[in-house]
Amino acid sequence: MGKIIAIANQKGGVGKTTTTVNLAASLGVLEKKVLLIDADPQANATSGLGIDVDGVELGSYQLMEHTKTAKETIISTTSPNVDLIPAHIDLVAIEIELVDKDEREYMMKKAIIDLKKDYDYILIDCAPSLGLLTLNALTAADSVIIPIQCEYFALEGLGKLLNTIKSVQRLHNPDLDIEGMLLTMYDSRLRLSNQVVDEVRKHFGDMVFDTVIQRNVRLSEAPSYGESIIKYDAASKGATNYLNMADEIVKKNKQTV
Repeated sequence: MGKIIAIANQKGGVGKTTTTVNLAASLGVLEKKVLLIDADPQANATSGLGIDVDGVELGSYQLMEHTKTAKETIISTTSPNVDLIPAHIDLVAIEIELVDKDEREYMMKKAIIDLKKDYDYILIDCAPSLGLLTLNALTAADSVIIPIQCEYFALEGLGKLLNTIKSVQRLHNPDLDIEGMLLTMYDSRLRLSNQVVDEVRKHFGDMVFDTVIQRNVRLSEAPSYGESIIKYDAASKGATNYLNMADEIVKKNKQTV
């Protein structure tokens, strides 16, 4: 039975989509069958895997509306072992359209629950907000990865996100676990980066991944070519970081089975 992991943080620019795309590709390289669900109207995970967003006809919008089955919205990608449920800008309307529906927080969970038997990992790329889309992702997920940027405002808003996770655990999904906090955009030359790493590790201990994602030009370039870092430059520091992270997740989940 597969595991559903949401990648969430209401702050923008912390590496959510970069993490989702490259973690999916890295798990694929480790021969895990992966489904990536793009639940962000910006659709950056979709374009980051080389899919033309303007050409998307079926995706997470139809999935959330329950007008199509999950299997009807899945497309294959050029990344080995990675499938995708793409997003389109239409997804921006979903929060308004679902607002008066019964059990609106469970729309994604109901839609994808049967897919767990087909995949080792289902990764959900969340929008940079704590709105209904992110709430749906957290309600559907078994666990959540929280990317934290190694910069001055790193911990700002983290308390709000953790309170939202507690609220989801209490009201909608008591089994939701924190898979881990991931430190991103780390630059070892900067004292501030090192201070943030020390601060986060001091506060959250074992909840923080051992792997740290370092600042890497190739990692920034890859999305403009519609490729994961594994495909774009497998020898880069970014590729090594994400492969290490994927290995850490696989080992952790073997231990908890």
